[in-house]
Amino acid sequence: MNFLAHLHLADISGTSLAGNLAGDFAKGNIADHPLHLQQGIWLHRQLDRITDDHELIKELRWQFPKSLQRVAPVLIDLAFDHMLARCWDEYHHTSLPLFCDQAYHALEQTPQLPVRLQRLVPLMKQDNWLLSYAHRNGLEAALQGVSRRVSQPQLFQGAANALVSLDVEVEIAFRTFYPQLMAYSRILARKTPEQYL
Repeated sequence: MNFLAHLHLADISGTSLAGNLAGDFAKGNIADHPLHLQQGIWLHRQLDRITDDHELIKELRWQFPKSLQRVAPVLIDLAFDHMLARCWDEYHHTSLPLFCDQAYHALEQTPQLPVRLQRLVPLMKQDNWLLSYAHRNGLEAALQGVSRRVSQPQLFQGAANALVSLDVEVEIAFRTFYPQLMAYSRILARKTPEQYL
């Protein structure tokens, strides 16, 4: 899952939006991070593990061209954010533009975010990354952004075309898997280890 999905799952599970998003940026022992972020980081890690190990996601990875196999998990994360944004009204009662504004506000108001996330929040808000996922050009911009931040950007060559050709397969996987992940997020929020609360 990418940024929008983790924020959505945080919201529906009644956990910290900032904490859940911090999971992408908080390295090492959870206990080494501020207490108000710990449940979200823990939940983020649990949901990532469930996603990575799910047979449906493994099957989808293998449908990408061989040249994109190494980055297929990243492509699926971005494509799922695109699907969630496209179908947002089916998964959340608040409009996507309003939810995005609320998410940016929550991130701005949360102290002690990981440094990389602190630096990213103004850029996310300025270009409205979350809302842009609803459109194909927003997905392609996200792909370009990710490829610029890795040491081997050539690994993403042809990624945009692959996502177009696999659009139906991605949507089927998303619509099958994401409701399960929503249920997991609610269950796990109730089962968070006491030391992270």
